[in-house]
Amino acid sequence: MINNLRYFFEQRGFRVSSRLADRLGMRVASVRLFFIYLSFFTLGLAFALYLTLAFLAKLKDLIYAKRTSVFDL
Repeated sequence: MINNLRYFFEQRGFRVSSRLADRLGMRVASVRLFFIYLSFFTLGLAFALYLTLAFLAKLKDLIYAKRTSVFDL
């Protein structure tokens, strides 16, 4: 079953990178490596954006906290 799945992806998925490499005049391994690096970059970028927004939300809560009286300081 795993071999059938691997064969399916090799026949369908890797053909895209090989056709793109042929059209651009590059090696297929370089195109595949580019897609791998691009996927890691986009995943890391989304995670960094999430951490930045969480930090800004926490900072906003610390700065703009509603205080009911002067003695809450």
